[in-house]
Amino acid sequence: MAVPRLVYDDECGFCMYMTRWLLRFGTFDPVGFSELTPDQKARLPDEYDTCMHLLTDESVYSCGQALEQCVSRCGVVGRSIVRAVGLLPYSGSIRERGYRFVADRRSVWGRFRSCEHVEGSLSGSQSK
Repeated sequence: MAVPRLVYDDECGFCMYMTRWLLRFGTFDPVGFSELTPDQKARLPDEYDTCMHLLTDESVYSCGQALEQCVSRCGVVGRSIVRAVGLLPYSGSIRERGYRFVADRRSVWGRFRSCEHVEGSLSGSQSK
């Protein structure tokens, strides 16, 4: 199986910080919105620039579901966290609302955690 592509907003300091954090614990090929190929864009939803995505050979995960899939690929601790949260009633709704709450306030979060580029691209493209 190919390494999943983690699609993120490469103009958002908080988004880049979170992408770097995920890369510390999981194996992903980070691809910023500005680096997307036409084939990759075709796989994404129309309003792809409103949240993160995870592209695998078989599926496309978006927003909270993408974050959940990424965390589940971050070792034993990540899998345990996802499994525990999945036991909560309405976990899918909570996941998406939580993701949207953070994503809609990323400029605020960026004041506390931000970076200017993401390193570690496996695709060989230059990251911002």
